Amino acid sequence: MHGSDREVGEHAPSAAVKSTEPALSVERITHQDVPEICALYRRVWESPASDGVPVELLKGWQPSPLEFTSRMEGVTYFAARRGGRLLGVVGCEVARGSCHLVDLAVDPEARRQGVASALVAAGVEWARHANAAQVWADALARFPAAGALFKHLGFAECGVLHKHEWHEDVRLFERIL
Repeated sequence: MHGSDREVGEHAPSAAVKSTEPALSVERITHQDVPEICALYRRVWESPASDGVPVELLKGWQPSPLEFTSRMEGVTYFAARRGGRLLGVVGCEVARGSCHLVDLAVDPEARRQGVASALVAAGVEWARHANAAQVWADALARFPAAGALFKHLGFAECGVLHKHEWHEDVRLFERIL
């Protein structure tokens, strides 16, 4: 599966400009990918974007390989790569007729390049494959770009859980399939 969706605020390249950059690919992960995925989560959450995020949340968002392997039970994860380099990951947890997107992360150096859009598209496709009626996701209210991304990709904001995760508000988004 190749990601062609563009993230919020991006503009399509001019037809006269040819990209020599390898195509973005999105595939299911294997257990062999776990150490690389854990390293990606560390890069993401050690970036300036994590300033002010409660330490308890950051700890959970930077799992060890053993912790991440435990998370894989019942969750299908997809990784986005370009030229063999891991750029992002998302999990799809299908239960009771709906799909929850979890653990979405994109390397800070690869943001606004269609990586998150391609990962969410893979999650939506996986949900359809599983006959889910909807896909839902959540994001801390402090990250408005995440909300803008989900809205751009056809999700509707459907609620807020106040002080839900370590006293942080969490916005909920859903996309009916």
